[in-house]
Amino acid sequence: MAITQQLARVSAEQLAACRQSADELDKVCSFELQSDYVDLDWAGSALTRIWELAGVDARIMAALRRALHGDTEVNAAYRDHPDTVWEHPVTALESAAVAQVAGALQEVEAQAVLVALPSNLHEARADGGLDWKGSESDLRKYLARHFTVLRSFYEEAARRDLAVVLWWD
Repeated sequence: MAITQQLARVSAEQLAACRQSADELDKVCSFELQSDYVDLDWAGSALTRIWELAGVDARIMAALRRALHGDTEVNAAYRDHPDTVWEHPVTALESAAVAQVAGALQEVEAQAVLVALPSNLHEARADGGLDWKGSESDLRKYLARHFTVLRSFYEEAARRDLAVVLWWD
């Protein structure tokens, strides 16, 4: 079973319920709520590394890290829930933080950052933090697609004044 990064857009009320109850949080992490979800696969660590190589502004780099890691753990009791990935606690960003992250991510053009990806595929694997089996152009497409999805996901969450919950599944 592959473990990939998941994000869900939730209302402030849903997030508050998840903070109070591990069972409510499990509903989000089990895709049972009427929430919007996105699967980032393994792209997060590679995006972070490529942005570092590209020398992206520290403020925007911090926004990417928040977008991928959240700010606070939602409910520590959920670590003891069956079928969780204990090493990666479920985290969240409140709607105000989501708006800040969305604004910062809008300032970055994916292709401008991806030029920092080494042209040698072996270097790209090492520097990108991704064990990639496709071609170099596929790696750029993969990362560009996932960055676009991430940016759009946060933009929509900010527009709708939603929080974001993040976990590995």
